Amino acid sequence: MALTLFSRTRTAPEHTPQSWPEIGETWKPEGVTIVERYYNLAHAVVLVYSTDSDGYYHSIACLGCHYLVTRDNNRNRTYADRLKLSDAAELANAHASTCRALPRKIPARPDEDAARHLFREWVLGIPRRDEDRYLSLADFDSGRLELQRSNEWMYAELDALAAERGDVLSAKPSEYSPSIEYKILRSPS
Repeated sequence: MALTLFSRTRTAPEHTPQSWPEIGETWKPEGVTIVERYYNLAHAVVLVYSTDSDGYYHSIACLGCHYLVTRDNNRNRTYADRLKLSDAAELANAHASTCRALPRKIPARPDEDAARHLFREWVLGIPRRDEDRYLSLADFDSGRLELQRSNEWMYAELDALAAERGDVLSAKPSEYSPSIEYKILRSPS
């Protein structure tokens, strides 16, 4: 009798992990690739995401507080100020270890009209200077989780805006590549 008591195989109850979309576990917004997730002390998610097709540059956003980093502020670096994955991961982990914000709801995806209005506000809100300024999609990395649109959608909107507001934005073929160059035109004198 004692042998049968100890030789029984115990079957573990089946457990299927629950997805928690409210904390960003399965959230995959359009236009960004979520590379890493870190959790703060209150289980809010700190995302490391990329918006370029190569996945070479990254941004950080906390879904608990308003922490957002798209550029490296270290002035001692000799290369571009965009974040590489190792730098982004280090900053995200440091923020997650000190942030005590509670999880917020995931931003709802805006409808087409709201997204178009938001994107145009961003473009037209860029300060005009004494000289033309090149514009790239990286200039909008800080709002990509709010916009939730693909790069193609953004390029189409830039083309439409350049056609409507040629006094503010120009779209011309590049001299050096087959792509289109976008410029915020200088302020009128």
